[in-house]
Amino acid sequence: MERLLIKGGKKLAGSVRISGAKNAAVAILPAVLLTDEICVIENLPYIDDVIVLSEILTELGAKVKLDSNGRMTIDPSNVKGYTANYEMVSRMRASYYLLGVLLGRFGRANVALPGGCEIGERPIDQHIKGFEALGANIDIENCIIHARADELVGSEIYLDIVSVGATINIMLAAVKANGTTTIVNAAKEPHIVDVANFLNTMGANVKGAGTDTIKIVGVQKLKGCEYTIIPDQIEAGTFMVAAAATGGDVTVEGVIPKHLEAITAKLLETGAKVIEGDEDVRVIGCTDPRGVNIKTLPYPGFPTDLQQPMTVFLCITNGTSIITESVWEGRYRHVAELTKMGAEIKVDGRTAIIEGVDELIGAKVSATDLRAGAALIIAGLVAEGVTEIENIYHIDRGYENIERKLIRLGADIERVEDRSLVV
Repeated sequence: MERLLIKGGKKLAGSVRISGAKNAAVAILPAVLLTDEICVIENLPYIDDVIVLSEILTELGAKVKLDSNGRMTIDPSNVKGYTANYEMVSRMRASYYLLGVLLGRFGRANVALPGGCEIGERPIDQHIKGFEALGANIDIENCIIHARADELVGSEIYLDIVSVGATINIMLAAVKANGTTTIVNAAKEPHIVDVANFLNTMGANVKGAGTDTIKIVGVQKLKGCEYTIIPDQIEAGTFMVAAAATGGDVTVEGVIPKHLEAITAKLLETGAKVIEGDEDVRVIGCTDPRGVNIKTLPYPGFPTDLQQPMTVFLCITNGTSIITESVWEGRYRHVAELTKMGAEIKVDGRTAIIEGVDELIGAKVSATDLRAGAALIIAGLVAEGVTEIENIYHIDRGYENIERKLIRLGADIERVEDRSLVV
């Protein structure tokens, strides 16, 4: 077991380059199985979820070479099976994309119910609804989803809620289906567009990604390709919040500023300066930040994945802030950890009321999920004294070398092994 030790009180300064988008990578890598030709994926984040997916693809019969510079070469020509390893799949939430991919390639899929972060109720009923509309039969037995289709046939599918995962999964299953599939009330996140662009590079016919209606005309065969993943919108937003919270001056490089407009708008409301370039965003913190109100929404609204990091910043602003979490329930588990550090937060259902305090105090805390872990890092950066964060394996699922990047910005942060747990 490893921990992070952070000595707070240092303003972040300098520049940081953002890695490839986690949420795009975990869908694009399974999508490679829709062809039997070699694919090369560039700008992958070197994170635990990507490593687990490389192991799953290998277990299924693909030849995989992953370089530490974010390049993966995948030869899926020898993939014959459609049953994913239970232990591997249970380690990550986005493993459900294997359902759409294996259905699309083999008409069969046996995949365990997804793991990853435990954030309230995150059902996959909309995924199943989509698969069934395409002609698949779905059974769940002993925590295994069994999907079977003699033929997938295009259909119009209305999503009852805006679901990123269901939108992508239906796209993956539909690209080789007979006829045209229309997804109505589709999610519009940047990584959905990235997945659609990847599929089109392979020879698929996907139109409308980034709008609320996506049309997929099925094709018989997809080909191998080379593809570069977009920058990670959430990692970029995390560093933007960290810069503002520490009163620092940080240029976040290698980003698409349009993807960051929601977080930019809220940081400007607090009094921070945000200067956009073509492929970078500079954030300059202020000495007297103001509290703001936030409601999380599907893209282009304020992203739920940045709610927890932003909560930390609002803990040290002036006045009262109100956060409404409208996307995922149960996403305030980090609040109990922040109160150990002196935060004043009251949670009522999906609403959190934050009273700004003069400072946070370092404490021993535990990451409860990926974005909560990122929030606790920011809390440690702004706190007086030393903060010790446990269960950092959550953080490693989604942030590449986060402590190294922070050290280069002037943070005093160290990864240490808990030798008391070594037998």
